[in-house]
Amino acid sequence: MTLNVVTISGSLRKGSYNSALQRALPGLAPAGMTLTPAPAYDSFPLYNADLQAEAGFPAAVTAFADAIRAADGVIIITPEYNYSVPGALKNAIDWVSRLEHQPFKDKPVAIQSATGGPLGGARMQYHLRAILVFLNAFTFNTPEIFVGSAHTRFNDKLELTDDTTRKFVALQLEGFAKFIARVRD
Repeated sequence: MTLNVVTISGSLRKGSYNSALQRALPGLAPAGMTLTPAPAYDSFPLYNADLQAEAGFPAAVTAFADAIRAADGVIIITPEYNYSVPGALKNAIDWVSRLEHQPFKDKPVAIQSATGGPLGGARMQYHLRAILVFLNAFTFNTPEIFVGSAHTRFNDKLELTDDTTRKFVALQLEGFAKFIARVRD
């Protein structure tokens, strides 16, 4: 069984540890799991119902939603901003949540986070889980991935070099593959 999983980085920053973690995932995935980055969402305008009513959904929003719909599962890898979900990611979720047949409904979703601080994004994950509950996504529970002190787990080329973190991420991906299979049945 092949599982097609789309990955979404919650950071737009070029030197992001979360995007670096996203890039490391294919090398840690179990056999049969293909991981593909979602289309970019950095061009989405700020969500405004008036804009939606006047101009409809931007093509980039539709492409982002279509990628989520086509996937067997989604992994969101995101930092914590001010104890919560980064604004650009929240905006992308807000846009696609307004579509008919919003793409997160009944979709298995795993969450990962990497931060410079010691908690690794725990508060953001709590908030993102609440958003996903509202969207009727099936959120994977454990193992959770909180990469604290990320600067000590990646080298200067932004490659994930910490063996413990690599093993734990691989365990989550294995568990997520089983979770997707259960949700699909």
